[in-house]
Amino acid sequence: MASLQAVITASPASFAASSRAVSSHSETAAVLVPCASISSRGVSTSCLGFVASSGRNASLKSFEGLRGLNASGPTSAVESLKAERRSNVVEEAGYQPLRVYAARGSKKIEGRKLRVAVVGGGPAGGCAAETLAKGGIETFLIERKLDNAKPCGGAIPLCMVGEFDLPPEIIDRKVTKMKMISPSNVAVDVGKTLNDDEYIGMVRREVLDSFLRERAQKNGASIINGLFLRMEVPKDNDSPYRLHYTNFDGSSKIGTPAVLEVDAVIGADGANSRVAKDIDAGEYDYAIAFQERIKIPEDKMEYYENLAEMYVGDDVSPDFYGWVFPKCDHVAVGTGTVINKPAIKKYQTATRNRAKDKIAGGKIIRVEAHPIPEHPRPRRASDRVALVGDAAGYVTKCSGEGIYFAAKSGRMCAEAIVEGSANGTRMIDESDLRTYLDKWDKKYWATYKVLDILQKVFYRSNPAREAFVEMCADDYVQKMTFDSYLYKVVVPGNPLDDLKLAVNTIGSLIRANALRKESEKMTV
Repeated sequence: MASLQAVITASPASFAASSRAVSSHSETAAVLVPCASISSRGVSTSCLGFVASSGRNASLKSFEGLRGLNASGPTSAVESLKAERRSNVVEEAGYQPLRVYAARGSKKIEGRKLRVAVVGGGPAGGCAAETLAKGGIETFLIERKLDNAKPCGGAIPLCMVGEFDLPPEIIDRKVTKMKMISPSNVAVDVGKTLNDDEYIGMVRREVLDSFLRERAQKNGASIINGLFLRMEVPKDNDSPYRLHYTNFDGSSKIGTPAVLEVDAVIGADGANSRVAKDIDAGEYDYAIAFQERIKIPEDKMEYYENLAEMYVGDDVSPDFYGWVFPKCDHVAVGTGTVINKPAIKKYQTATRNRAKDKIAGGKIIRVEAHPIPEHPRPRRASDRVALVGDAAGYVTKCSGEGIYFAAKSGRMCAEAIVEGSANGTRMIDESDLRTYLDKWDKKYWATYKVLDILQKVFYRSNPAREAFVEMCADDYVQKMTFDSYLYKVVVPGNPLDDLKLAVNTIGSLIRANALRKESEKMTV
């Protein structure tokens, strides 16, 4: 990579000159759209007895199609998913050939390509930078901690492995079994419905993030080891955004002040996003995640070879869950909370105590903590700036999943910029970024809403958590939950099984409510 100077641009005067070259044309401009026709896809879910839907057309294939047989024998789940997605181009432009069509009104850039800065080098930033660079955009990615290890459970769905071409060597463990453990320590085995080639991937964030950044760099993105400080927002549509940061290129231990001028910005800088603050994106509730990496004896590690554990109860978290997830040579033990952040260490101690027999003799090798957003920000795009990943608030309630949605949002945002700019030859505006937001909301709004409801219903009391764990023993619940999680395609279930599940859900909630009232009487 070419060395980066303190100011990575031409002088202000020359940038102004190039900006003047961004002239409005009355002739037809080029815009990229998928070459297949756009169709409406329905989204519905009956997982755990709740149903949500969006779109007018519910003609989705069942997951039996992903697991069926072809002429040559069993079809791999990942290959079947890829085949289905190749035949359904909707919102998957990253995997499809694009054809150039005509549109009017955009501004042509003369003598250079569109310049975009991605602030933040996690899954959202890495995937955004890669897609931009491959699409002909002059791309800069700013990340301060190139060896950052975010406190994250590190679970990724199976579809992410194929969709983002992740090599097997970055996946520490392939989890095929899980234990859901109730407040009274009743354990339910989950994963009975998985096929032989299905699993949940466990990764270390420092490994995954580094891989995605390096791949973006190989595709042409410039990686800047820098601390982003603030952004000057232009007063007109043609002037650049000026990003102020401290450059840690190795010449100084304390870094040197630097400025980067770009046409557009993607904020992928996490829950405490400075880019979000600069565009007045608004605040949101956030959870504190606390995690310890614990090196345990080899015989103990064998127990967690392909097993993950999730603990629920007021002792481990009043509104979330505790976890023990296996990594390459250690386990990650953690928990989180929104409503009682000052007590996070108490909840962490309780999580560790619940698992103490299985991690006995372990040594804590790393302690991590980090905020996790609880819902999308009020504003996710402004002029030529967009937010993705945690910066936008894309973490699901109930499960706390964020890695896949970060990577997906980064890619979708970058695709909108590549298409709107005709591969970097034309200026973009907020309408191009709104295209990304509209597609995102259409695709995932129902998922976020259902998981929000589940958290409010089942995480409100210990009796409700007992009911939740009880329901997880049902094979149909496991199948629907894992299918939705592994492939991120929520499909209708069997109507009769849905009805049975709804009845069982109501029964579990009634019992939970009765137990809660009895518990309250005993407390008084």
